[in-house]
Amino acid sequence: MAQTDASTLPSSVGFIGLGLMGKPMVENLAKKLPQGSRIHVHDVVTSVVDELCAAHPDTIIRGTSARDVTEKADVIFTMLPEGRHVKTVFLDPDTGILPGLLSSPSSAGKVVIDSSTIDTATSLHVKDQLAASSPQTSFYDAPVSGGVLGAVKGTIAFFLGASHRDTNVPRLVPLLQLMGGKVIPCGGPSLGLAAKLSNNYLSGIITIATSEAMDMGMRAGIDADVLASVFAAGTAQNAICDTFCPVPRVCPDAPSSKGYKGGFRVQLMRKDFGLALDMARRVGSRNILGAPGFGVYSAASDAPDCKDLDSRVVFRYIGGNENWKKRDSEQVD
Repeated sequence: MAQTDASTLPSSVGFIGLGLMGKPMVENLAKKLPQGSRIHVHDVVTSVVDELCAAHPDTIIRGTSARDVTEKADVIFTMLPEGRHVKTVFLDPDTGILPGLLSSPSSAGKVVIDSSTIDTATSLHVKDQLAASSPQTSFYDAPVSGGVLGAVKGTIAFFLGASHRDTNVPRLVPLLQLMGGKVIPCGGPSLGLAAKLSNNYLSGIITIATSEAMDMGMRAGIDADVLASVFAAGTAQNAICDTFCPVPRVCPDAPSSKGYKGGFRVQLMRKDFGLALDMARRVGSRNILGAPGFGVYSAASDAPDCKDLDSRVVFRYIGGNENWKKRDSEQVD
């Protein structure tokens, strides 16, 4: 990652949505923004706001609403669960971002970045509403990949809905890199979301395939860690198995090794998978594995022993052996 040019960074940042992803993103900003910077935050869960303000009293400031945060910040981030939340936060006539832009003494040059993973139609609708009422404001979709672990470590990737020729990109990239690693301009409005949904569709399919392949090899008598090392050395190598292995105790930091707690909830994978399939239908893509994959995540989301856990819990859903014991067999190099 290139060294950040502090001269391009805003002195006042807003962040709305402090959930499992948003909270660590704000913490990275608080640690890495230049001294004297201010982060105005808001979330409907006041306890998380209390926690952040107590941890960074000189940097993080409580906002009373999305509108309040928008009025006080130069660059505003949103990280929200679904499209309906994005619509409300942006367009509510009393407390939303749009009225905050309209009431700001100087909204010229303000940038709003939505890092939520939502449908492309909602993102374009919000962008159009902002463009019609506050044309001097720049709006970008910039969903992220890397999960909660990546958000905590500051290694998430941003898929920016902008052309690499966009004049704002040179000043946005250093700011985004305070929270993550790669920043990839994807071409234009909503294309960051299109990239993210394509990525999550593939990630979801790989998770199911990895769970099945691990289960198959383990039932044949191979230790889980040996099997993972085989995949890493062969053509089956993938980031899910390497970093987020669905089998407990193969990757110590993976949610599977912590009772599938934390990580990317299986209900969110169902949501993103469904959004990806909706996009595929709109653009005419044939997704052969889409329907069965969505069926797995839907069923796992409703299963009492899988609901609210990390999406890699599909290994449990298919009946994988979570309590495997290491054998005395020779290890694979």
